[in-house]
This record gives sequence, C-alpha cells and structure tokens, in this order.
Amino acid sequence: MDTTFLANLLLVVDSGSMAEAARRIGVTPAAIAQQVQALERELGVPLLVRAGRTVIPTEAGHRVIEKARALVREAAELKAVALTDEPSGELRIGTITTALLSLLPDVLANFSTAFPQAKVLIRAGTSMELYETLQRGDLDVAICLHPPFALPKAYDWHLLREEPIVVLAPSHLANEDPHSLLRREPFIRYDRSLGGGKQADHYLRAAKIVPNELFELNSLMAIAMMVDRRLGVSLVPDIVSPLTSGLNIVRLPLPAPVERRRFGLLWHRASPRARLIKGLMACAAEVIGT
Repeated sequence: MDTTFLANLLLVVDSGSMAEAARRIGVTPAAIAQQVQALERELGVPLLVRAGRTVIPTEAGHRVIEKARALVREAAELKAVALTDEPSGELRIGTITTALLSLLPDVLANFSTAFPQAKVLIRAGTSMELYETLQRGDLDVAICLHPPFALPKAYDWHLLREEPIVVLAPSHLANEDPHSLLRREPFIRYDRSLGGGKQADHYLRAAKIVPNELFELNSLMAIAMMVDRRLGVSLVPDIVSPLTSGLNIVRLPLPAPVERRRFGLLWHRASPRARLIKGLMACAAEVIGT
C-alpha cells in the first residue's frame, strides 16, 4: 500500500474536497481521485462519499483514516531516521499568513542554501489550526502565535518576533492623535477571531473607544492597502513586510500600554526532524538579527 496515497487521502478529508487537496500538492483532482479509488480497490470498501460540494468519509473510511494518520506519520519518521546523518529530508512547515508574507521568504532563502537537499512543504493557516495540525503529526514545525495557554512539556517554543499594536493611518494623518483617529475616522477592523484582532479589540474596550466600523478583514496586507487608499484607519500588529514598504501609511504608537503580539517556532521535542528545525531556527535568527 502506497503511503503517499494514504497521505493524500488524509489531505482530502482535512481540506474537504479533492480539488483543494489537489491544489495544495500541485496535481490534478483526477489524479487524487485515482489514488483514492486505488485504495478503495485494495481495501475492498468505499472510503469517501459526496455531500454537496464536499466529500466526507464513510464509516469504513473513518476507521481507515484513524489508522492511516499514525501509519503516514511513522513512514515519514522512518525516512527521517534514515537520513539522520545527512542535511536532507522533508520538513513540513505550517505558518500564519503574516509570517509567510514578511520574514519567511528570506528565512527559506537562507534555509535552502544551508540544506540544499531538504524538501520543504508549506501550509498556511491560523495559529490554532496550525497547533491542532501539529498535534495530529501532520506538521513538523509551526510558525504561529504563542497559544493562549501553557504548552504541554512535549513541545518547544522559540520566539521570533514581538509586534506592538499600532494605529495604521494614511500618511497625511501622521501628526494626529491616535485615539482621536480611532474615534473619528472610518475604522477597518482586524478580524477578532485572530490573536492580533483580539488584542486590538481589548485595547479599544479598555480605552472606551467605539470606532465607526467600515470593514472587518482577516488580512493585514489588505488592511494596509485600504489604509493607503484613505478608506480609513486600523489598529493592527506592527508587521514588517516588503509588501507594505511602498504604501503611503504611517504607524502611530498608542498612548497606553498594550500587550505585544508574539509569534515564533513551535515543534515537538521528539521530532525526528530536529536537525532541520534547528536549522530553520538559525536561519530565522539570521534574518531577524538575533
């Protein structure tokens, strides 16, 4: 039985569709369907059924998937063990979008030079999604916000960056009072389901500011572009990205203290890819200058 087929079956189940699974690994939906059919022929049972536009496991599929996760993880670990003495192997990285669009390209450029034989797979998601995926063993390392709870002792955490919450405003408002802008100007809110959005919301409540809300978005890059177009102001983590360097925006510090957004590397201490993870950490430190 091909463990690659099993891994792709898991990806179909986790993403909810063959089309999305195919997009993530760069093949056609037909190729994914053929792999699933091959598994069904080998096992003698249907594994997936359609439910509207998505696919869900059959009862037999649920039983197979439960075992397949452990099997796929063990097969990947076996490969990593075989490559222990060489700077190669496969590293599955999960990342929040802001890291992907800021420091990660430079980190990966350094990493590919240091580990030219390593294969890197990248999956974007929210911090909680990445933490849950890491727990399932489907990621080797996550670049995410520190979870809002104490981490189990089985996991290691390395801080990469702390970002203050700032008022993002068009450049022509650079000399304005930040609180006055938040009260007066149209407000572009950062998604409150995300860590930075929650911090911004807590600040507004503590300062007793009720903004004139225009949009709520989960993309910091999109928010920065809208502020550049003078659609309003925002309250967001102060990210560093080449994608915002050419925008006519300013970052105004807040007059009251606020907790910083912290993101870093999270991984399992017993990971067989520890050497590659440590290498990724060193490359990140080099980019950040720590």
